[in-house]
Amino acid sequence: MNRFLLLLSLIFIGLGGKLLAQDQQIIPDTVLIAGDTLLMIGDSLIVEEPKKEIFWKTGGNYNLNIVQVTLSNWAAGGASSFALNTGVSLFANYKKDKKVWDTQLTVNLGFSRQNDRVFPTRKTNDNFLFVSNYGRELSETFYLSTQLEARTQLLEGFKYARPSGSESDTRTKISDLLSPGYVQSSTGLNYRKTYEKKGKLSIILSPFTGRFTIVLNDSLSNAGAFGVTPGENVRAEAGMSLATSIADFQLMENVTWRADLNLFSNYERFGNMVVNFNSIIRMKVNKYISTRIETTLIYDEEVFIKQDDGPAKQAVQLQNLVNFGISLDF
Repeated sequence: MNRFLLLLSLIFIGLGGKLLAQDQQIIPDTVLIAGDTLLMIGDSLIVEEPKKEIFWKTGGNYNLNIVQVTLSNWAAGGASSFALNTGVSLFANYKKDKKVWDTQLTVNLGFSRQNDRVFPTRKTNDNFLFVSNYGRELSETFYLSTQLEARTQLLEGFKYARPSGSESDTRTKISDLLSPGYVQSSTGLNYRKTYEKKGKLSIILSPFTGRFTIVLNDSLSNAGAFGVTPGENVRAEAGMSLATSIADFQLMENVTWRADLNLFSNYERFGNMVVNFNSIIRMKVNKYISTRIETTLIYDEEVFIKQDDGPAKQAVQLQNLVNFGISLDF
């Protein structure tokens, strides 16, 4: 009797399992192979590729600003004029594991033209700046970094003057491409921090800095311009430097600030600073139009500025531009 009941139980279990198998759809498990996901659905095979890490971040900005004044039979007086200022800023930043490498190139050029002048077309803005910084992480905010910085201009620069008793202007060449040019290489401790929605801060203190002043124009070199020995093309200095950079700091909605400050002191005359300061305040109107306030301040005791009312002397160099025009980010 017990054997008969056991046999019936096995028959019912077998029939129930067969009926359940007919009503259910068997879905195979997901299989992981070498980081890829293989998902089998029926006769189809779907392969989900893993997301690739992005180590490079690149981009830039182009701006163009034009001012034109046309006068004809204008009773209040004045002169027709045209002014153009344009510039491009490019960056390429790399970050992987404990290595970072940031590179930036900025080129600006501007001129104005006024028909009633002896030299109608005159340069108003001209600079070339290349900065590349490589660092290895020591902690979350401190890096051991090496930075290379190069500065120069693209076109000839002139000093315009009107001698007493003369009705026309004269001009004297005072600068040119790589006259001067500055190359600075520094190694030191770099503090880097990113503030959410407030931009980035970088401070590099370098006790090992080499600075080279280049004057390739023969006439300027022979005159000993920009601190080089007369007749020489390069002046080398060893000292320490402090470089501070603030990028994309948001002052308020649609208003950002970018600034760079570089201080260098020669060990032979320690305490006498070479100062380079650049500031750009950008106020966006929309995606394509913005207002830019650009300020550049330079002081170098080896640079003597020719004065209109006297001999050349040491002076603070200041440039301030207010531009309204096209601005394209890419």
